[in-house]
Amino acid sequence: MYHERGHGEPSLRATGLVRSFGAGETLTTALNSVSIDMYPGQLALLMGPSGSGKSTLLAVLSGLLRPDAGNVYALGRDLWGMSERQREQFRLDYCGFIFQGYNLFPALTARQHLEMILRWGKNLPAREAHERATDMLGLLGLAKKADLRPAQMSGGEKQRVAIGRALIKEPAFCFADEPTAALDWKHGEQVIELLRMAAHDEGATILVVAHDSRIIPHADRVFHLEDGCLLEPGIDEAERALRVIQGSKSLASGF
Repeated sequence: MYHERGHGEPSLRATGLVRSFGAGETLTTALNSVSIDMYPGQLALLMGPSGSGKSTLLAVLSGLLRPDAGNVYALGRDLWGMSERQREQFRLDYCGFIFQGYNLFPALTARQHLEMILRWGKNLPAREAHERATDMLGLLGLAKKADLRPAQMSGGEKQRVAIGRALIKEPAFCFADEPTAALDWKHGEQVIELLRMAAHDEGATILVVAHDSRIIPHADRVFHLEDGCLLEPGIDEAERALRVIQGSKSLASGF
């Protein structure tokens, strides 16, 4: 699928998205007429300052937060024209999510979190679900942690379980909010490579929200959101801009 990315019809198209919070003097516009096209086989990176609306855009595009105005079409279907039940079913069938808060069930082991998705979401037999969950945990460096519950894991280990849970269903879309934030770069790079494989090998559409500039060379596209407006600089331009910002921070810390 890799060679086809960026061609044909977009798998995800958003037009004129507006989303505000608060009212009166406290009104904040998080999205100001944002439009974006994304394609199968692409890993897109969404960057921008804290509070710029990145997580809001991810939530609107994935059917979790209703926009004030605008439309989102996923696989040609009007996401916000669906009923709530239809939208829930669409997310179950086609979407994987990686949240900053992990959202793991305290009573389930790492393997059970993955098996649950395959057994109840994909209707796989118990043995096949067990084998696939074990394989995914191995790819994430968690083979020896398979029988641990969240309370027995570090933050980085819990994050990797959450990532495995999102990817094991082989979703058409994967929405990842700061997926490497709790990880050292060795494991972070491992995770980004898994996301790239899901895009390039499986044809998934991947959107990653992150501050980590080390992800830029791994992305097919880079978007920048600031003051509610979306830009798509080239990858080289994005890297240069981040070097300038990081250099300014380093210089300031010397005074």
